[in-house]
Amino acid sequence: MSQRIPGFETLAIHSGAQPDPATGARITPIYQTTAYVFNDTDHAASLFGLQAFGNIYTRIMNPTQAVLEERLAALEGGTAALAVASGHAAQMLVFHTIMTSGDNFISARRLYGGSINQFGHSFKNFGWEVRWADVDKPETISSQIDERTKAIFIESFANPAGFVTDIEAMAKIAHDHGIPLIVDNTMASPYLVRPIEHGADIVVRSLTKFLGGHGNSMGGVIVDGGTFDWSASDKYPMLSKPRDEYAGVVLHETFGNFAFAIACRVLGLRDLGPAIAPMNAFLILTGIETLALRMQRHCDNALAVAKHLKAHPKVEWVEYSGLEDHHNHALMKRYSPKGSGSVFTFGVKGGYEAGVKFVEGVEIISHLANIGDTRTLVIHPASTTHRQLTDEQRALAGAGNDVVRLSIGIENVDDIIADIDQALDKA
Repeated sequence: MSQRIPGFETLAIHSGAQPDPATGARITPIYQTTAYVFNDTDHAASLFGLQAFGNIYTRIMNPTQAVLEERLAALEGGTAALAVASGHAAQMLVFHTIMTSGDNFISARRLYGGSINQFGHSFKNFGWEVRWADVDKPETISSQIDERTKAIFIESFANPAGFVTDIEAMAKIAHDHGIPLIVDNTMASPYLVRPIEHGADIVVRSLTKFLGGHGNSMGGVIVDGGTFDWSASDKYPMLSKPRDEYAGVVLHETFGNFAFAIACRVLGLRDLGPAIAPMNAFLILTGIETLALRMQRHCDNALAVAKHLKAHPKVEWVEYSGLEDHHNHALMKRYSPKGSGSVFTFGVKGGYEAGVKFVEGVEIISHLANIGDTRTLVIHPASTTHRQLTDEQRALAGAGNDVVRLSIGIENVDDIIADIDQALDKA
């Protein structure tokens, strides 16, 4: 067995975890503590100076969090990971590590509404500029890259419609210009897509969604692919230049192919502070153990519901790349042969008002702002998650006024379909 590379399902249960040495407990304990006792002053000094690995303060690291991070790195095929308070926190720390005031990055236009808001508004306070591009038209990316461009950002499955992005094509553009490709893999999960295998340098995700999977805990993660040369130019000084606060340590020189994860922890998380709670790390670890089982059921149920909606007389259109006649289907089969995920959009005949009535008419399905739960969830993006955007921006993001987003759960699929049908009758 020692010569065998474990399968995904085995990694999801065992990676990073050992029986607790103090008690023999098989499940990773919740280390509900703020700080840790040092062996002596030399031990403390080595920890603070990045000369040894270990626990100092739970804002920076925690034993429960460490198991979660090792498991996530294994599942994504990365060299190291950093778990944080939310997906938004993960994005903030990534850009904090590579950007300075006056820098810009290129982002896919088709994106989660919260990310559109974060990039287009909150990031302005740091002096960071986002430049929007259409990933289906590579020229809209290349034409906007200049000497202050620090990264390209995409989603593997774009929220809310689940469009599949050509990761390899985006990676080529990024690497031709000497910048990293960052991929948000929230909608797909590593069970369906592993972006690092297709050229991504950094993976971010919300752990709140499919990884935790039960709607009971918040978290986010940064996975370092270990593939990008941070010292190839002077564009990324936080990794390639001596750090005064660590006695001149050069992070990329010292930590090599997991330097980015280290930088996010000791330069970003240390000072900005969006730490994940030990309890949330524990709950997400528990959820990950059944990820493969749940994701396959999500995919199977979603395909059945999408086929039903496509034939429904009160439905105008369905956007689900798992459907064989969908324009994105070939790309989906290339990147995600196990399925197209659980999240997709459709349009109810009658537009905005009919969409609102539909989401208000469901009974088993929950109307809320989340995805990736065991339960089936629904939302009308134009009136909620994408409300702050103009009509044109919503349309470009795949969240037009008639769009309804479904996140199909793992309930009995006939019950899901029956609830959809009765809500459509009301709409």
